[in-house]
Amino acid sequence: MTDYGQDIRAAVDILRKGGVILYPTDTVWGIGCDATNPEAVRKVFKIKQRADSKALITLVGSTGQLERTAAGIPEVAWQLIEYADRPLTIVYDGAAESAGIAPVLLAEDGSIGIRVTNEQFSAALCRTFGKPLVSTSANISGHPTPAYFDEVSSEILDAVDYVCTTRRDDRTPARPSTVMRLSEDGTFKILRP
Repeated sequence: MTDYGQDIRAAVDILRKGGVILYPTDTVWGIGCDATNPEAVRKVFKIKQRADSKALITLVGSTGQLERTAAGIPEVAWQLIEYADRPLTIVYDGAAESAGIAPVLLAEDGSIGIRVTNEQFSAALCRTFGKPLVSTSANISGHPTPAYFDEVSSEILDAVDYVCTTRRDDRTPARPSTVMRLSEDGTFKILRP
């Protein structure tokens, strides 16, 4: 078992090389990669056996990273993020041009789903890497989402380039985030309660 810091360094090394990792998040175990690397993102779609017309969530480790990633963040977003009682993914109208987000992560209308993680490991991973990460559940599309590390299929474990060691024994119940569409004018719609 590597220690926390070594685990983050090893994961970041793989991310910088365009690899795909399996890591603990603020919801369930996730498959992740550099959200600015189109080739790495395509690998995630291939591992999940998911059509690339279905956008993936982007994870950031701070509100500062969010500001650099999303364009046109409405003022109400900051309050929603601060007071959410469980993980909250917000779909914004678009990504900041300077963020360099892989185009395949954007929905057909140009919107992007981003979550600011408050979970210690994934937040530190995002901050250390310095870029947004892809975050999608560690399952083949259409298969059940594993609640714990030991439920992740061998197919997924064998397909990624690095499997984080942190929190493998964690049995804290987790569930997917709430997903909300929030337009620049402040109008919103709950997409997943």
